[in-house]
Amino acid sequence: MHVFLETQRLLLRRFTEDDVDGLVELDADPNVMRYVTGGLATSRERIEREILPAYLWFYERFEGFGCWAAVEKSTSEFIGWFHFWPPAEELDKLDEVELGYRLRASAWGKGYATEGSRALIEKGFEELGVKRVVAFTVAVNHASRRVMEKSGLRYVRTFHADWPYKIEGDEEGDVEYALLRSEWAGG
Repeated sequence: MHVFLETQRLLLRRFTEDDVDGLVELDADPNVMRYVTGGLATSRERIEREILPAYLWFYERFEGFGCWAAVEKSTSEFIGWFHFWPPAEELDKLDEVELGYRLRASAWGKGYATEGSRALIEKGFEELGVKRVVAFTVAVNHASRRVMEKSGLRYVRTFHADWPYKIEGDEEGDVEYALLRSEWAGG
């Protein structure tokens, strides 16, 4: 197992081909996917052919950046993932990265999203040369916005993005949160 980052309660490790079932199960929960696809599940075929290969490719192309499987240390259970990578339109710009997370509903409310996010932000600023961390969600996803705030990110703007799915509350727009290394409390 290639552990990328360890926190008090989590291991963030590289995904492997053996993680298909965990990803399928995660994305099959309509509550988890509520603000991503409007509750629609991601197909096994898409995970096998597109999503997981993209994660694996990313590790080889960008050392220290990617999508990391989140494992609860006390149970060794896969509980979701965190991504920490450059925005899709600027893959070669590693001084600004996007933070994201998706956790099983059973892991919600336990502080795991904040714990993993803070650890990635710290690693990005201290070890990876990141100058700015950004995160996005739909404006009505108050739980995710709270995680961003507790992780040190600050509200930047509300905007309207085109989504391929109808998401409850998307008419209120999307929000961007960000943190500069110079603003970071840990630095």
